[in-house]
Amino acid sequence: MFEKHSALLHKAVVAVEMREFWSPFSESPASYGDNAIEKGRIAFEAYRDASFYLDQPGVVGRGGEEISPYGLPLNVTYPLCNPDALIIAARMAMHAWTKAGADTRAGVCLEILSRLNENSMEMAQALIHTTGQPFAVAFQYSTVSAQGRGLEAVAVAYREMRQVPASVIWEKPQGKNPPLKIEKSFTVTPRGVALVIASAVAPTLNSYPALFANLVTGNAVIIKAHPEVILPLAITVAVARQTLKEAGFDANLVTLQIDDAATPVGKLLALKPEIRIIDSTGSSGFGEWIEEHATHAAVFTQKSSVNCVVVDSTDDYKGMLRNLTLSLCLYSGQICTAPRVLLVSREGVQTRDGLVSSEQFGRDMAFAIGKLVEDPARAVEVLGALRSPETLDHINAARDLGEVLRDSFPLAHPHWPEARVHTPLLLKVPVSDEATYAREHFGPVLVVVETGTSAESLAIAERVMRDKGALTFAVYSTNPRLHEFSAEISLRVGVALSLNLTGGLLINQEGGFSDVHGSGANPCGSAAHIDSAFVTRRFQIIGARRQVAGDAP
Repeated sequence: MFEKHSALLHKAVVAVEMREFWSPFSESPASYGDNAIEKGRIAFEAYRDASFYLDQPGVVGRGGEEISPYGLPLNVTYPLCNPDALIIAARMAMHAWTKAGADTRAGVCLEILSRLNENSMEMAQALIHTTGQPFAVAFQYSTVSAQGRGLEAVAVAYREMRQVPASVIWEKPQGKNPPLKIEKSFTVTPRGVALVIASAVAPTLNSYPALFANLVTGNAVIIKAHPEVILPLAITVAVARQTLKEAGFDANLVTLQIDDAATPVGKLLALKPEIRIIDSTGSSGFGEWIEEHATHAAVFTQKSSVNCVVVDSTDDYKGMLRNLTLSLCLYSGQICTAPRVLLVSREGVQTRDGLVSSEQFGRDMAFAIGKLVEDPARAVEVLGALRSPETLDHINAARDLGEVLRDSFPLAHPHWPEARVHTPLLLKVPVSDEATYAREHFGPVLVVVETGTSAESLAIAERVMRDKGALTFAVYSTNPRLHEFSAEISLRVGVALSLNLTGGLLINQEGGFSDVHGSGANPCGSAAHIDSAFVTRRFQIIGARRQVAGDAP
């Protein structure tokens, strides 16, 4: 498998180092064969009203409570396993996997990714009907991009592991005597069993970097799925286990742990001393609990974020409105990089056609959102569906927090009458009410804050992102000095900066092998996808020394 995929791995390592555009897997549905989308839909339908088979140890029953946000009951059941049984099986599976070496492990990981890519349309349908993502997001963002991020994790980890030679003859001069010769060997050893706690909103994109970074460095992985979003990860685990079996390894290197809302096992698993690595994606409350209590493990978290946008001036006013609107509406603002707070000075927005007042800017944003959602058939392919009824509760509660510039209302889906689709809520909050805008309003809620000056907007953005955490920071300005200030804030806060995005690249879109997701430098997370620090804490290098024969003093 390593020989089969070595050229792809080499390209991936080069892409990571160059940071230029490179996509290992096609983002065009047409390239996946004739009628690929329909075949994916048929494959998804075969899972419904059925028992998903996984030959895992410690099965004590079956579970599953998934209902599509589009109103479609899935009625899929999965094996419910004893956590201790999965841990024991994982530890036993690691011995041969560790001895296999980095090349073999990388080859198997790339074969898993290749097979996942072949099932991309099936996976996209599973994501649509568990997360509520529209097709474009489910296919490009959570399927193809997730696979790319998995490959990126393999490439970065492989590069780090290969920096130390497997063996070397060490010679130390001894003056007039012959040099001292020692044969030294170096072995990459895994940290231990890894737990990946997946999010409900982006289960694959958030989990694949951790899954493959752990696996390629020799660690067994237990994937803990959200009880309402299991199918995409069950498919992933099934593909991984089958590939491992065919490669001659123990399939229990990758297992799936499920639970339900009444008896959650995430915290129970996280506190097991045998769990040596934890990757957690979810709310800040849960992530902070993991960081505080799971001190026995290497912990990597991705948590809530309050992503800020500062609007000062622009050469493309319509392009700016379009970009901001699409960024807010894409998957109903449920992507963790979506804009949350929009800061604009009461001095207005300078454009090519003159000054636009802050009040007019708010009206223009409301109008742009209205234009996007006025055609339901087009709008639902951008908005998707709200994954959880709780998100609708957030929208309803937010209405009372400020002046409503554009209200949120339900939108009829042309194919799924019971789909949970709602348009975005645009809210204006006084600059004095920092308690309201300096927190994440998850979902399609954008808070507009009118400040005194653009300098004040930047200062507020820095304070909010420093205290609450952020993944993206966007600034619209034609002033080079503001560009410099924005860049300095970006470095101080540890958040990625986007300047004057008005074209096809949205604020909340990232490029695999180029952009780094998160930094680990602010409260929204302790890790970045994917840098060297993300992989090196998952393994150790152990040395051995042996006197060269005939070289005794």
